[in-house]
Amino acid sequence: MVTRYKHLQREVKELSLLFEISQTLNRSKNIKEIVRPVLKVVAEHMGLSRAALTILNRTTNEIFIEDAYGLSVEERARGRYKVGEGITGKVVASGRPMIIPKISEEPQFLDRTEARKNLNKSDISFICVPIKLSGEVIGAFSVDRLFDDSFSLEDDVRLLSIIASMIAQSVRVYQSLQEERLYLQEENQRLQNEVKDVFRPANIIGNAKRMKEMYALIERVSSTDTTVFIYGESGVGKELVAAAIHYNSNRADKPFIKVNCAAFPDSLVESELFGHEKGSFTGAVATRKGRFESANGGTLLLDEIGDLSLVTQVKLLRVLQEKEFERIGSNTTIKTDVRIIAATNRDIEELISKRLFRQDLFYRLNVFPIHVPPLRQRKSDIMLLADHFVEKYSKKLGHRVKRITTSAIDMMMSYHWPGNVRELENAMERAVLLSTDGVIHAYHMPPSLQTAETSGTVCRSTLATILSNVERDLIIDALKSTKGNMSKATKILGISERIMGLRVKKYGINPKNYRD
Repeated sequence: MVTRYKHLQREVKELSLLFEISQTLNRSKNIKEIVRPVLKVVAEHMGLSRAALTILNRTTNEIFIEDAYGLSVEERARGRYKVGEGITGKVVASGRPMIIPKISEEPQFLDRTEARKNLNKSDISFICVPIKLSGEVIGAFSVDRLFDDSFSLEDDVRLLSIIASMIAQSVRVYQSLQEERLYLQEENQRLQNEVKDVFRPANIIGNAKRMKEMYALIERVSSTDTTVFIYGESGVGKELVAAAIHYNSNRADKPFIKVNCAAFPDSLVESELFGHEKGSFTGAVATRKGRFESANGGTLLLDEIGDLSLVTQVKLLRVLQEKEFERIGSNTTIKTDVRIIAATNRDIEELISKRLFRQDLFYRLNVFPIHVPPLRQRKSDIMLLADHFVEKYSKKLGHRVKRITTSAIDMMMSYHWPGNVRELENAMERAVLLSTDGVIHAYHMPPSLQTAETSGTVCRSTLATILSNVERDLIIDALKSTKGNMSKATKILGISERIMGLRVKKYGINPKNYRD
């Protein structure tokens, strides 16, 4: 009778334990959130000294302690085994539970954690059960309890096996996440090793794929004297690309001369490029070297070349072909050794079709084209650039900025940046200047970046209301145009007379009001 009572008492305790575990599992599927409470409640209900959950990493074939009750952080970190190694490794390898009544009598018990190093090992029993899902072993559940001859360890095995099956799904999810994380870490390391020797211009910031492709082109063309044509929207950094090509070439110690073809009127562009003699035209009070002459031996960047006049284009074509020119007002031919880099934000092919740019000059310049991607196509670089500009203007303006708020980052990442890197730089300079607490907030961003929420201009009307208002205005405009003639108004709007009649009635519109 007493035995029966004890058995019923044990069953009640077990049911209470399993119910509490099921409640814990229902609260979350994240093993990080459930494993500690589960281990604690198991240890307290069963009177255990230690309890540990180990998970198998299928990629490395290593078993590690995910969490434990009664073990320090250092002890958990030491608890790593290969499959088949120690008692835990054997349980994972065989898929069968193991009972060690006295760990002092089991040579295969490794105590890798060293948690029992200073304890009497003849007083400790160790039980380990596998955690399985769909027949596959994915981990193990192990516990320590004080040795007791009168206590049945098989009952513990049965209960622990039930608990192991209850948490198996959560363990599987975590196992997959851990393996994926390890794979991503290894892949990241592999990619880092690959890019260690990849060419990166010192003056350009960006790790996006399109930028790396551009870096490869810069590296390939820099060591040659090939003419380069740089395309890209305004503000993307075409001048930086040209500088990178020059300073990584064998002309790096020679002049790098830049001329903005759009900055000079047609009457002065030729003088800027080729120079002039004293008295060659009104205002020529002295002989002046042109940019081609100044850049001899080095590189000449012809920025915004799409704005050159056709007359100047003809003369430029001759210089590219013959490698010689004359100053304005001189008959003396000057030989030149200049590498040409051209840049534009305009559609040259469209200019050619409109006869605003010479096709033969285009072919001469477009030997090695490089396209600089706009900022909206390299969004992963936005924060790299933002941090760079914040640091730059913090030093320049004497405003120490420590961080950028999440809301400000979200605004920058969602904005389309039509002005590209130049616009981003201006925005960061403004934000650094406005910051008073060492933090860049969303309200420091320019109005063009502000969202409806941050600016307090959220639309309060529903979509249906807005569409109805638009529809009503269109009908009234059509009736005004036809002087109240509904038949003609339906043709303008592309709807039937029946629909027109229904809409006029719906919005209370009187076509007669528009006849005069």
